[in-house]
Amino acid sequence: MTKVLIFGHKNPDTDTICSAIAYAELKKALGVDAEPVRLGTINGETQYALNQFNVEAPRLVETVSNEVEEVILVDHNERQQSVGDIDNVRVIEVIDHHRIANFETSHPLYYRAEPVGCTATILNKMYKEKGVAIRKEIAGLMLSAIISDSLLLKSPTCTDEDVTAAKELAEIAGVNLETYGLEMLKAGADLSEKTIQELISLDAKEFQMGNYKVEIAQVNAVDTNDVLVRQAELEVALASVVSEKGLDLFVFVVTDILNNDSVALAIGSVAHAVEQAYDVQLVDNKALLKGVVSRKLQVVPVLTEILNKL
Repeated sequence: MTKVLIFGHKNPDTDTICSAIAYAELKKALGVDAEPVRLGTINGETQYALNQFNVEAPRLVETVSNEVEEVILVDHNERQQSVGDIDNVRVIEVIDHHRIANFETSHPLYYRAEPVGCTATILNKMYKEKGVAIRKEIAGLMLSAIISDSLLLKSPTCTDEDVTAAKELAEIAGVNLETYGLEMLKAGADLSEKTIQELISLDAKEFQMGNYKVEIAQVNAVDTNDVLVRQAELEVALASVVSEKGLDLFVFVVTDILNNDSVALAIGSVAHAVEQAYDVQLVDNKALLKGVVSRKLQVVPVLTEILNKL
C-alpha cells in the first residue's frame, strides 16, 4: 500500500495539527500507511497541547509531491491555503468544516464537510463509526482542537455536537474541560515574545472574495492592547504583505478571549468593506467588532458578501 500524507492548512492552528495527528492515527489503525505532516510553525497554544499530552509535532514539509502521490486534507480545502505543489498530487480525502471554494479534483474522492465548530468533532464520530477506540493522548489533542476552534465552547461556531464531543474527549483524556481549556487558551494568548511578522502570520489565511484577493489573520489575546500597542509596526508589516502578494485587503483580527469581542485592523484598497460589513467606522485603520470571534462564521462570509457587490 502506498504511503499517504495528511495535513491541514498553512500557518497551522491547533485544529489543523491535532486533527492531522488524530486522523493519521485512525487511518493507521485501519491499515493505511499514513503520516501527519505540517505546513508551518507550531504556535504556542498548539505546543502547549502537544506538551500536555506528550505527543511529538508532525514534521515540517515544504512540498509533498517529492514524497507521495496521494494526500488527505484536513481542516481546509481551498488551494491557496494548502501546500504549494497540491496540483501535483491526488487528493483522495478531505475532512473539513469550512466553506468549499477554489477546489476541484480530477478523480472521485471521499469528501466529508460538516457544519460543526471543529474538524476534530467530525473525527470523533469517524472513530466511533470505524469502531476504533481513541487513545488518551489522541483524545487530549482532539479536545484541544475543539477548545481552540470554539474558544472553550463560547464561539458562535460551536454546536451541540462540539459540546458533546468535548465532554466525551475530556473524560477519555482525564482532564477537566474548563480548567484545561482556559490554561490552553491563555498559553496561546501569550504574545509578548512574538515578532511582528509572527503575529501577522501565526494564523493567516488567504481568500478569494469575488474579484478581490483578501488575507485574514487572527490572534487571541487576554488584552487586545497588548497587541495594538504595536499598531504602527503592524501597519508597516501588513502594507508590505499587501504589496508583495497583490492583496486588495488584509484584515488583522485581535480577539479578546475573555470578553469575546475583536478589534480589526484593516489595510488595503477596499478596507472600507470592513466598515460596510459591520456598520462601523475605521478610525486610525481599526474598529471594534462587538461579539465577533469567529473568522469562519463572522468574518469570511460577511466580507465575502460585501466584496461580491463591489
